[in-house]
Amino acid sequence: MQVRRALEHELPICAALYQTTLRTHFHWIPTARHQAGDFLRAARNELVWVAVADGEICGIAAIYEPDAFVHSLFVRDPGRGVGKALLDAMAAASDQPLSLKCSHPNLRARAFYEREGFEVIESGLDPDGSGWWRMART
Repeated sequence: MQVRRALEHELPICAALYQTTLRTHFHWIPTARHQAGDFLRAARNELVWVAVADGEICGIAAIYEPDAFVHSLFVRDPGRGVGKALLDAMAAASDQPLSLKCSHPNLRARAFYEREGFEVIESGLDPDGSGWWRMART
């Protein structure tokens, strides 16, 4: 597997993986709420990373560099080291510790981030009432 910065022509593929992953794994979010276009709009201000295996993008991550904030991290098949590889690449390229936001219902992601050295530093609610944790790598 290779982890690298996404090329411009790969962004629509990244957006499709984003949308598919949300619809497959994020059961608590209405499917109409997240669209590929959301990822593309955010990507204008973020650095997008890809994990590529056997010539196909199998994971994506986007970071807002001024704050080292991981805005998104999505993998096609969880549990294969793709998410860890993406986090490690972003951490190595950043001059600050990474932080992110994790939704309360996403307990699998929280456990993953904790295994990767992240700790909850803040908790809150979005305007729609959904809860989140802000996590930072210490």
